[in-house]
Amino acid sequence: MITLRRTTVAAAVACAALLAPLLPAAAQAALPTGAAVRGAAEHRVNALLDRIRDDPQALRRFLQDLPKGGDLHNHLSGAVTTELLIQLAAEDGLCIDTATLTAQVAPCSATARPASDAVSDQAFRQEVIRAWSMQDFVPGPESGHDHFFATFGKFGEASWRHPGRMLAEVTDTMAAQQQSYLETMLTPASSSGAALAAKVGFDPDLAALREKLLADGGMAQVVADARGEADRMFAEYQATANCGGDRPAPGCAVTVRLISQASRASTPARVFTQLMLGMELASQDDRFVAVNLVQPEDYPASLENYDLQMQMLDFLHPLYPKAHITLHAGELVPGLVKPEDLRFHIRQAVLTGHAERIGHGVDIVHEDDSADLLNTLAERHTLIEVPLTSNEQILQVSGPDHPFPLYRRHGVPTALATDDPGVSRGDITEEYQKATTRYDLGYRDLKELARNSLEYGFLPGRSLWRDRDGFEPAPQCAGDEIGGAHPSAGCEALLAASPKAEQEWQQECEFRDFEAAVLQRGA
Repeated sequence: MITLRRTTVAAAVACAALLAPLLPAAAQAALPTGAAVRGAAEHRVNALLDRIRDDPQALRRFLQDLPKGGDLHNHLSGAVTTELLIQLAAEDGLCIDTATLTAQVAPCSATARPASDAVSDQAFRQEVIRAWSMQDFVPGPESGHDHFFATFGKFGEASWRHPGRMLAEVTDTMAAQQQSYLETMLTPASSSGAALAAKVGFDPDLAALREKLLADGGMAQVVADARGEADRMFAEYQATANCGGDRPAPGCAVTVRLISQASRASTPARVFTQLMLGMELASQDDRFVAVNLVQPEDYPASLENYDLQMQMLDFLHPLYPKAHITLHAGELVPGLVKPEDLRFHIRQAVLTGHAERIGHGVDIVHEDDSADLLNTLAERHTLIEVPLTSNEQILQVSGPDHPFPLYRRHGVPTALATDDPGVSRGDITEEYQKATTRYDLGYRDLKELARNSLEYGFLPGRSLWRDRDGFEPAPQCAGDEIGGAHPSAGCEALLAASPKAEQEWQQECEFRDFEAAVLQRGA
């Protein structure tokens, strides 16, 4: 298993060592200790944030330096930059059709050009970038929704051969954005899983279908294929980033976990096979933590089979208790689907599909008894993964029309996410900047979003926090300087036993470092 992070004590000592020189001696002496430090520092940093709120460049610098925890809603093929996809296509000798701007295998047809032309020919390069991303997109005959999702088919041929190189770029970007944890989505063993699904076919008796998939070692072989793919991906990643070498790339410090995605518009046999594969992987391989359903929720097959797919998850959930479930649900708006399709997707994802987190959740106000549903989400601590940019580009929902503040008012936990930053041409700092300016968030709000991104991540172990109703330390660490260099014996034992608590402790040290640096600059 790949574990790319420093140990807690070493990281905390390093963080604490960096902290001391950032404030003048008099300022250091004036700072209170313990919980009072957090409150006093937060208050002063918040005042500085208010001063720069209307200065985009200063706010961008502030937010880029802010420790932002993890990205819980990230598609690997959509997260990598379009420029790297073009480079990979060129290196692999692919072609790009000039009519559709779709990557193809060689030899190039009469209407296609070598992908290498998109490296050397700037006009062609810009044409490909616009086709493979939202760069310069203006809605017209093609909607933002259609253009966004069409990009995946256009660059698809370029995006599957070098997942390790793609991951190296994504984690380096995250490190530059002060993020430490990634859960990224991919489709494991796509070919062999599809072959097994086609061989077995669909049986509405889900127990019988599972037995057919397990028979003669069929599923075991697909699991082995998926694990082999992951081995090769992480080997390529480590080689590209020089992880473990003398000069490792910054992204090597990012902890990476994988979410197995199932294509909801596929046949029922294939969806069930992909979901079961993801749960088998999460049960056997610590690199895999969860399953998700991807592809547009408004596709005809997605709508037709929504109930069935929730029933599949309901069946599989008790059989694979180690496998987590996070679901795209409610990525819909009026006019995109019939009114009746807006009424139940989020509720069913949580109550039948056992989703611990919901991606998007944009149509919440159109759900039946939305007030009751909001209370249910709050009571169950179901996190909403909020990618503001892709919601704006795909659904044209932003500002006061977005449910982000509604969720927050009802106590539903939220975390900002990038979704597909390569396609969107953005980053996590942009998500924080939009949230800060559009919804008048204070510094404590930003810390809550960042903390949630680790608290609701699927790393194993007990949380650093007592419960999910606030960020008070667990009993083992209640008397400690949270994020400090010298945790007590009981607290250190918790951190040593829990990857989740370890990540959270390090984030608290980074907050202290950030606050000291901001106050130094502000002074």
